[in-house]
Amino acid sequence: MNIVCIGGGPAGLYFSLLMKKQDPAHRITVIERNRPYDTFGWGVVFSDQTLGNLANADEPTARAILQAFNHWDDIEIHFKGETVRSGGHGFCGIGRKRLLNILQQRCEELGVDLVFETEVQDDQAIARQYGADLVIASDGLNSRIRTRYAASYQPAIEQRHCRFIWLGTRKKFDAFTFAFRQTPHGWFQAHIYQYDGDTSTFIVETPEHVWRAAGLDAMSQEEGVAFCEALFAGELDGHGLLSNSPHLRGSAQWITFPRIVCRQWVHMQDGVPVVLMGDAAHTAHYSIGSGTKLALEDAIELARCFGRHGDAPAALAAYQQLRAVEVLKIQSAARNSMEWFENVERYSAMEAPQFAYSMLTRSQRISHENLRLRDPAYVAGYEQWLARRAAEQAGVEAPHGPLPPMLTPFRLRGVLLKNRIAVSPMAQYSAVDGVAGDYHLMHLGARAMGGAGLVFAEMTCVSADARITPACPGMYSEAHTQAWRRIVDFVHANSDAKIALQLGHAGAKGSTRPMWDGIDLPLREGNWPLLAASEQQYLPGVSQVARAATESDLARIEQDFVRATLAAAVAGFDWLELHCAHGYLLSSFISPLTNRRTDEYGGSLENRCRYPLRVFRAMRAAWPQDKPMSVRISAHDWVDGGITPDDAVVIARLFKQAGADLIDCSSGQVSKLEQPVYGRMFQAPFADRVRNEAGIASMAVGSIFEADHANSIIAAGRADLCAVGRPHLANPAWTLTETARIGYSGAAAAWPRQYRPGQQQLERNLARERQLAAASSGLTPQQVAARLLEG
Repeated sequence: MNIVCIGGGPAGLYFSLLMKKQDPAHRITVIERNRPYDTFGWGVVFSDQTLGNLANADEPTARAILQAFNHWDDIEIHFKGETVRSGGHGFCGIGRKRLLNILQQRCEELGVDLVFETEVQDDQAIARQYGADLVIASDGLNSRIRTRYAASYQPAIEQRHCRFIWLGTRKKFDAFTFAFRQTPHGWFQAHIYQYDGDTSTFIVETPEHVWRAAGLDAMSQEEGVAFCEALFAGELDGHGLLSNSPHLRGSAQWITFPRIVCRQWVHMQDGVPVVLMGDAAHTAHYSIGSGTKLALEDAIELARCFGRHGDAPAALAAYQQLRAVEVLKIQSAARNSMEWFENVERYSAMEAPQFAYSMLTRSQRISHENLRLRDPAYVAGYEQWLARRAAEQAGVEAPHGPLPPMLTPFRLRGVLLKNRIAVSPMAQYSAVDGVAGDYHLMHLGARAMGGAGLVFAEMTCVSADARITPACPGMYSEAHTQAWRRIVDFVHANSDAKIALQLGHAGAKGSTRPMWDGIDLPLREGNWPLLAASEQQYLPGVSQVARAATESDLARIEQDFVRATLAAAVAGFDWLELHCAHGYLLSSFISPLTNRRTDEYGGSLENRCRYPLRVFRAMRAAWPQDKPMSVRISAHDWVDGGITPDDAVVIARLFKQAGADLIDCSSGQVSKLEQPVYGRMFQAPFADRVRNEAGIASMAVGSIFEADHANSIIAAGRADLCAVGRPHLANPAWTLTETARIGYSGAAAAWPRQYRPGQQQLERNLARERQLAAASSGLTPQQVAARLLEG
């Protein structure tokens, strides 16, 4: 083939040398606008895994790069005058200029034609000039080719919220260093790493509003560099900062990061494929150091696809299919990391050990157990620190050693949970006339004995017409109260778990069949009238139409919630939750998708929350003051014009002011138009924002299915509790099983005797065994069995 690469960065050069190596008969030309062996920028970073990929693709190039690399294992975080260090991370740094020199030399060795100081204005003319069979658009993040064929590539370009400046220094750093400084204007952070024998990259970053408040937008380049030198003097130890962009004037050296995602990577022009590669196709935030990694791995994969497939269309289709998935993974992690650095203020109230852990795990690609593999001593030390802090806050004696974060205690008001795992409220559709029966005793009792600290009963309805289905439990008669009392007593007598009741009203989603008979479909007969914030039909053309609730309806429903609250107290529940999520009645007031009222309960977010807050305050007044109350919210409607995570923080603050102790952060199920983005722990960021911005305890829920997930969330301070749902349906003893699976067997030994999980129940059992042994002395086995049957 005749191949033309427009752009002589790492992607174009590496693809060219791999293709030339694969088939020397290819005629390959790389066209670069800069001079030979000239480039801008400082160092780039690779992980050890990336180096392995390079070695497999072209060993001579990998050897040359390895010889030029500066390698380190440690990450060091400077925060509030403290330094936290963690090892085992395996990074390599190399100067961007040196990397390009190595790739250019290897291209020349293999016979690739390098054309410098040529600005490509018209890719079609270049393709005709060289008789190209394939054009590689590796012309960077400001790609002219991507812009020209935007209709084909369908790029989404988002300028992010921080300003950053890329500098260097002669100060040597023996770890990848992250330094954080608070100023009167806000937080600044520096990303620092050594990339050769005497030079380190030094990136300074801050949110746009902080940058402007500090006056950096009006400073000259020299003044801006001096500002950074003074700010990070502690890290620089008298060394200066260097700029290699003398052509930029004033504040132009401070730039924003463009997040680029392209739906398609191949455009056909006059029968010639024009293929995006590297930053032209995608970007990944520098905080995880993956931009150059992605570019090189693009090159490896496209060359591999041409080697595997006999024709270009098949090779290009395979390239896009394979790389799109891998790039999405990296970009997802990079987005998490980028958003963490954009919101340092959110985490600034943390102590240095937890702040550092949060930073290390910010991308969600590095988990608790992954950190343990990298640096066991660091994780053990952090676990012990966190367990001591948790014990102090819970008012119990500190443990004797490290403890997995999910097993640390947690106290709200007068309720002490033995650990951070909650069994989610999950509808079982097994009640008869609203009465929770033997099924619920077995279901909730088994999970209480399975190791969780808190067990939620499913959404329990405050009136018959508040039910989702006829098989949903209620709390609106004496029979209901006594049925729940039986279950609560069993849980308290046979486990050390606490049990919570979630109260709700189905609203427009009521009078439906159990899910296995047709989820959200109306009953075939016996439907009851429905109410909502505004007139609503949940399933257009299918569901019953709910009418807008009147003031008299609202007053009655408020009293229903209060009556159910009083009954929950009589039944002995330890914890009460108000359901304001998932499109049910109170949720329908909060979401603008379902609330079109023009009275005091409609309009602004504060007005839309007015009725749910009214109900909550009435419940809080009726509920014992020493017992906590939580609120479940939909933190994201996943529909344009609906509730957003920003709104969720405001909602959390409003309920906090009303006396809520914790926000249970779910999302969605408000509209069938929703387009949620699923993934591991996909709702944990909502709990993170609520906890660390609204300043109220939070519970994370959604695709948390391993101890590693829960430990990572709790350790990083993203939530105070983790609600685990479906895994508990499959395994009632999920908490015990996962604790064993991660190799931890010291739960009883780690805590002082008076607060060992299960200690009191164990002692009761031992006492019963001693009584039985004494009573059965001299009896036959048949007589012992008879005594047991008699009780």
